[in-house]
Amino acid sequence: MPQVIRSPKVYDICIIGSGAAGGTAAKVLTEAGLSVVMLEAGPPVHPETDFKEHVWPYELDHRGAGVGAKVRGELNDEFMAPNGAWIIDGEPYTSAPGSNFHWFRSRVVGGRTNHWGRIALRFAPRDFKARSTDGMGDDWPITYEEVAPYYDKVESYIGVFGTKENIPSAPDGIFLPPPKPRCTEAFIKKACDKLNVLCVPSRLAILTKNHNGRRACHYCAQCGRGCISASNFSSTQVMIPPAQETGRLTLITGAMVREIVVGKDGRAEAASYIDKGTRSEQRVRAKAFMLAASACESARLLLNSKSTLFPDGLANFSGAVVRYLTDTVGSYGGGHFPQLEKVPPHNHDGVGGLHLYIPWWKFDRKNDFLRGYHIEFGGGRGMPTVGDWDDLCEEVEGYGLPLKQKIRSTYGTFIGFDGRGEMIPNEKSYCEIDPAVVDQWGIPVLRFHWQWGDNEIKMAKDMQETFRAIVEAAGGTYFAKATADGPNPYGIADGGVIIHELGTARMGTTPKTSVLNGYCQAHDVKNLFVIDAASFVTNPDKNPTLTIMALSWRASDYLVSQAKKGNL
Repeated sequence: MPQVIRSPKVYDICIIGSGAAGGTAAKVLTEAGLSVVMLEAGPPVHPETDFKEHVWPYELDHRGAGVGAKVRGELNDEFMAPNGAWIIDGEPYTSAPGSNFHWFRSRVVGGRTNHWGRIALRFAPRDFKARSTDGMGDDWPITYEEVAPYYDKVESYIGVFGTKENIPSAPDGIFLPPPKPRCTEAFIKKACDKLNVLCVPSRLAILTKNHNGRRACHYCAQCGRGCISASNFSSTQVMIPPAQETGRLTLITGAMVREIVVGKDGRAEAASYIDKGTRSEQRVRAKAFMLAASACESARLLLNSKSTLFPDGLANFSGAVVRYLTDTVGSYGGGHFPQLEKVPPHNHDGVGGLHLYIPWWKFDRKNDFLRGYHIEFGGGRGMPTVGDWDDLCEEVEGYGLPLKQKIRSTYGTFIGFDGRGEMIPNEKSYCEIDPAVVDQWGIPVLRFHWQWGDNEIKMAKDMQETFRAIVEAAGGTYFAKATADGPNPYGIADGGVIIHELGTARMGTTPKTSVLNGYCQAHDVKNLFVIDAASFVTNPDKNPTLTIMALSWRASDYLVSQAKKGNL
């Protein structure tokens, strides 16, 4: 049997994962004086050499599409910030028969914060009390008022632009000035105004002026490639550096955590991990542990941490670990606007995201479905990439000069719309350990079960109807590959595609039906915390990253208070 190499040092805190939750915790805990060891499965990030924000397509051998164009039109093309992928060699996951779930993972310091969309939306008060509002799902054990001070802390520190609008479904925050709308966005706003659909400045974690030692955005519109100037938020550049500056953070990269080891007293005492470089098994000890590896990865770690005390997985007396898996409801549509051909060529870049968005506006009426959605939209003359005109080439006959002229005339005349809505948890959407598959490190992998409910399909239908109404009000022609039947009714995206998976170790008031308390602390293991989106009770129509950071900060403050009382 291979020898396990044990570290003699006992840290105050061990954090597993370095993304939004892990980075936030590392900053708060180290600045409070605690010693922290952080385990990250991927390599470090070097922005100056790893980011390609100013690289032109012709500077890459395959124009960014990869060898054999294998990432043509994909999110994870060769321009994207490092190490995000739908498929990781040697680290599979599976889907149960009849299910189709996609899991985007990022093995790198900073995790998915290196290339997320930077949309930073607060959950609304009613989002924390969903069951009390409409009778479905469950309420959170905490309220908006308890989380709001931590939204304030996060926004004040990282910088989020936006405007105060007093919209019940989209609480205001502490905002930097927003960028001006692009002409395509102003164009759509006029249509929204005709329809009495709210359309306001978006809220993104991108700096529009110098803030906390970081420079303002220079409007190259390539945020997904990483930002050398750290003008957009990433844990890599904003949370982890100040933690390292304290001298109290030990960052171990290439560490694939296998299990959390518990002692005879039922408390977590060590994290056992595979050193990817040497393939040796190592073990670090700490007084408390914080899982921040992403909702599904943290749940996988809990299930794989079996022992005589926890035969069904660590902190899983309730059986709720890996249950209540949700993702954001997504559907897409687009519009063609020939009148935009007459717009003089000009710089459309701006930030690497939307300057305007449509928050949930039908909160004051009865709808055909529960909860709500927001709409993200964008178009114009952005940076051309391989595959941008595939659909046009299928529709237009010809080649050579006539085809090029058609492409040039239609360049910038398309605007796309993405709905982002709330999924209500259901018993048919969850994950589990696949009994027959392990990864290259010998660690059992996850198997996903997935099914959208009727409520989500009705929501996707409403999205499609709204997209069409806006496009036609703006004088455009609507198009969408969405039908009422088939595997994706009304264009509803497969599970996991929106990359907002959460809820797999949710918090609650009772250990019978939940894994964590309101401070992300495990009911069954008092020195164990799960601080990523696994803790979420509901998945509102707001992108989860801002709330992940707020809850991580709150849990970290609680842990600091416990340390001061000698309770670690």
